[in-house]
Amino acid sequence: MNDLSSVRPEDPATRKRGWVVVAALFIGYVGVYLCRKNLSVAVPLLQESFSASKEQVGIIASVGTMAYAAGKLLNGGLVDRIGARRGYLIALGSVALFGAAGAFAPSIAMLAVFYGFNRYSGAAAWPAMIKFIPTWFGLSKTASVIGVLSLSYVLGGVAAVLVARQIVELGGGWSAVMGWPSLMLVVLLAGAMLLVRTGPVDVDEPFSVGSGASDSTEPPKPARRGGHYLRLLRSTQFRLACGISFTVTLVREAFNVWSVDFLHSVQAEGEKDVAAAALHSVAFDLAGAVAILGIGVLYDRVTPSRRRWILCLDLVGLALVLALMPAVAGGGPWAGVMLIAAVGLLVYGPFSLLSGVIAIESGGAKSAATAAGIIDGVGYIAGILAGVTLGRLLDIGGYTLGFNALAGVTLASAVLTFWMRPPPALARTEIEEPR
Repeated sequence: MNDLSSVRPEDPATRKRGWVVVAALFIGYVGVYLCRKNLSVAVPLLQESFSASKEQVGIIASVGTMAYAAGKLLNGGLVDRIGARRGYLIALGSVALFGAAGAFAPSIAMLAVFYGFNRYSGAAAWPAMIKFIPTWFGLSKTASVIGVLSLSYVLGGVAAVLVARQIVELGGGWSAVMGWPSLMLVVLLAGAMLLVRTGPVDVDEPFSVGSGASDSTEPPKPARRGGHYLRLLRSTQFRLACGISFTVTLVREAFNVWSVDFLHSVQAEGEKDVAAAALHSVAFDLAGAVAILGIGVLYDRVTPSRRRWILCLDLVGLALVLALMPAVAGGGPWAGVMLIAAVGLLVYGPFSLLSGVIAIESGGAKSAATAAGIIDGVGYIAGILAGVTLGRLLDIGGYTLGFNALAGVTLASAVLTFWMRPPPALARTEIEEPR
């Protein structure tokens, strides 16, 4: 049986090949985001074209997030069964197909259906990517590698907004914004088919950390069908990770959907410009990229017993920024940009840890995709609220009510971090391998 603490890259050539695979996974996932976050730029255009309210347009985001949550919960286990490579390639191909179909939707309802299938398909991509990591890299670098890989969805969000903005600048409407990115993803899929492979580390058996997902110190019992789900559910760390994921995904999805509209709302009358608001909204993802790299390196260097404090302090800071946003953003659009950047800086770090290295710690190599899928899936159940429910709050009380509600939920999640503990097998490595 493989022990996660003893897995190391085989040699320089293997390490190099591993980074090539990470690069290919990275670029492919950027393509998934080209067909996903383009919705945020299309939101004001859809309101105008269909004479729709924020709540009505928010239905698209909510349906998409419901489908994504279902996909995360179901597709993680599927990827563990069919393999990381097959799951990843199927995900990319399906996203391209349904993304293109969305461009021809005759109504908001039909666009919601196609966007839902798009998101369901894309839900398999991240669990598949996480499953690749244990086959190439060891425990001491896991958080850092996943930090680099996590930049794919941050930079993918930036790329999606910039591409969509350029389409708007060239005179394209919502249909072009939703459809053209699919052609780019087809090209990236071809590259992934050539480069993406699993690594040399045998993961037929779960790592000891995965087997120790339960807080019990008893020797693992013989595997039975569905046994890995039970081991995950017995893990305190895994259950708390799901709870915290509920909050950070809610906040992230809220800003993915409404950041362009928020910046548009704080622009002066007579200076309203959707393209400018879209460009400024990338501050959210750019700041998040810095946070992901920083928190990944920090997580690798901090002993397992102290890692919960990283999450706790981060979430307290996030709650504070959210509570201050309505008043401070009144200072003008640039104040809004700085606040959005601060939220990105504080929300992306925990988001990347929960469905990345914490999923691997909880599920081990054999169940990494399942763990990542469930943690993400629970988060995206909350993310459903970022569409129609948050849209309704915004219609009632504006961004003041919306951001205050998010601040309260975030503070509650900060409290949950006090009970987080590393799995027993990982805690033992702290004693055996002092840093």
